[in-house]
Amino acid sequence: MLKAFGTPPAAPDGNAQTTLDQRVAATDLASPPTFSARANCRGGAARPRGCPAAGADTAPGPARPREGAAPAVLLRVLSGGGAWLCHGREAAPGAVTCGSVLKLLNTRHSVRLHSHEVKYGSGSGQQSVTGVEASDDANSYWRIRGKSDSSCQRGTPVKCGQAIRLTHVNTGKNLHTHHFPSPLSNNQEVSAFGDDGEGDDLDFWIVQCSGTYWEREDAVRFRHVGTEVFLSITGEQYGHPIRGQREVHGMPAANHHNYWKAMEGVFIKPSLDPAKHDEL
Repeated sequence: MLKAFGTPPAAPDGNAQTTLDQRVAATDLASPPTFSARANCRGGAARPRGCPAAGADTAPGPARPREGAAPAVLLRVLSGGGAWLCHGREAAPGAVTCGSVLKLLNTRHSVRLHSHEVKYGSGSGQQSVTGVEASDDANSYWRIRGKSDSSCQRGTPVKCGQAIRLTHVNTGKNLHTHHFPSPLSNNQEVSAFGDDGEGDDLDFWIVQCSGTYWEREDAVRFRHVGTEVFLSITGEQYGHPIRGQREVHGMPAANHHNYWKAMEGVFIKPSLDPAKHDEL
């Protein structure tokens, strides 16, 4: 018998399709873009906001983004869509960068890391973290942040072995684990914890990958700094009120259940001038 969760929120759990610009309103991505004399802006017929007009020799001043909108300097990778690049070069092609907002896919079970305002009915009673099959659920976006505000400057490629925080965009809570048993598998509970992106030292995860940087095309592991478990899914499914969602938990051993890959999201481009980087 599945252990019950707390009272579900009144609104459905992110089933409606929502634009990515609306979802990143709380991600501190409001700095306007800048362009070189010949900005590299490519895409389809519709050009991203802030890019120069097609055929222009020089770029105009940056368009002022509306409140909460993602700046045009971002490389936008959307499910079923193309990518926009509004910059001339990038320091580490394909790298995940600090400040980026993305979804993470568990490669073994093909579900995305997810959270919502539904609390565990056992263990810590904190906000639950699950895995969902839907690729378009707005509650599956996470923001990449450093262990401290100064250790992960916005647009800087994340290095293999670097400690990061994963902050849930919609609720402002950090991916977290601690010595409570998970409700279905009795592994270590993984929750979302804190307020407005500030939690505690159990929010830190080491990115484990084989190269110099965390590449978007690579499967990586996340090892918890405080308890040394790996972020994992082994397939257990919840019942009401989140029927079909998978349990996310921590496991002590590295195995095929704890590989994750960056999927849909907004990836901030490294600045051409390091002095102009904004701190996250």
